[in-house]
Amino acid sequence: MIALAAAAVAFTLVASCAPSPSAPVAPATQGGSGDPTEPTESATAAQKPPETDPDWPRWGFTHTGTSANNVTPQFERTVATSLSKTPMLQNQHIMGFGALNPEPRPQEYFWEDLDSRTNFMKESGGKQIITLCCAPDWMKGGPEGPTSQEGWAEHLEDAPYKQHFDDYAKLAATVAKRYSDVDYFMVWNEFKGFWKDHSKPADYKGYTELYNKVYDAVKAVRPDAKIGGPYLGFDSNKSGQSELRGSWGVVNQNVLDAFNYWFENKKGADFVVVDGASPTDAHQLLPDEFGALDKFSAVTTWLRKKTGDMPIWWSEWYFVPEDGTTWPEPKRLAVQAASMMEFVKSGATTALYWNPQAKQEPCTGCLWDPKSGATTATGRLLNSFVKWFPAAAELDQVTSSDPKVRVLAQPQQLLLVNTSDAQVTTTVDGKEFALKPYEIKWSGR
Repeated sequence: MIALAAAAVAFTLVASCAPSPSAPVAPATQGGSGDPTEPTESATAAQKPPETDPDWPRWGFTHTGTSANNVTPQFERTVATSLSKTPMLQNQHIMGFGALNPEPRPQEYFWEDLDSRTNFMKESGGKQIITLCCAPDWMKGGPEGPTSQEGWAEHLEDAPYKQHFDDYAKLAATVAKRYSDVDYFMVWNEFKGFWKDHSKPADYKGYTELYNKVYDAVKAVRPDAKIGGPYLGFDSNKSGQSELRGSWGVVNQNVLDAFNYWFENKKGADFVVVDGASPTDAHQLLPDEFGALDKFSAVTTWLRKKTGDMPIWWSEWYFVPEDGTTWPEPKRLAVQAASMMEFVKSGATTALYWNPQAKQEPCTGCLWDPKSGATTATGRLLNSFVKWFPAAAELDQVTSSDPKVRVLAQPQQLLLVNTSDAQVTTTVDGKEFALKPYEIKWSGR
């Protein structure tokens, strides 16, 4: 899902340069603005989430190649101040996605970028998460020393060679020890280097071996650390043979095989990490952009049943086809809001937004304006979900008299999303609401 973007982000960087049942954090705001399809049963049946700390916000984002700490000190302070008003989860990779090679030579470390990002996360009140990906060049057949432009562009996503699994585990333990105030660690990213051809089985044995070495190494120096995997993308197709299927498509059996092997052979895990997109691998939205979102509920429900109700983390999620498709902003926001409703209803513990931040140019979906640092409509939407639908939110069953309007409710707040391109009037919770095309409406109860 982020394969090509990952290399591009890392290249640009060089060129220019819960939880388990006991998990902490804090909530907090409100936002606004919203296409067609009636919700399916999986989308309407709210499920009780796994036990979690009442302050776990559920929502957050991943820092990418450019973030607030890469502009100016004033810009960083502006964004940090804004984010601190609505504390949420923040995630950073140890190499790539805004961080240079952390170990250019064996036992020679470079922490400047990770320090800058983790300092920003603390400054902005974020609950810190670190993704243990990717690997220094010398661990995957490249030279020692700082990563070259060619290395970023061509080899960022290579997996470490098996003979360097122990070296990578030592690096992971060193990271965990250095950043002792970070409690949560995700191991690797989307089976990068372990699954080059998705029409064939992944090297799930190789990934699981790496995961187990990292798990043991980190737990040895930080028994308190919470570790999750396998950070596996749940690819889906229009047809195929798999038990996990719906009107939105069929999850690739290779995905289920990889997940099952990891789950059955892992040393341990404090939470389960996956990612995915509502479009199929061929960029299809089945049966349409809103109906396709049922995939998120279906996958979460399958995982909760499979794992005995372990906390399910979505490290990334996507809802716009990556084939050049663009939507007017109200529609894009409506689809995003409806996708987030799926995570709430199905009991996902965590959902991290992949923040496509830029420096100066326009940036669709950015959480803050690249020029001013002001919170965008996407950022306000995320803030509202942090405030009203954290992981421990109590949900109330409500219905809409017009099926084109999707609804979500907790005791103090009601959320409505018009999934059509026409104005709609509906009755929800005993009140009548008029919604503009694709409007997102928050209402006190």
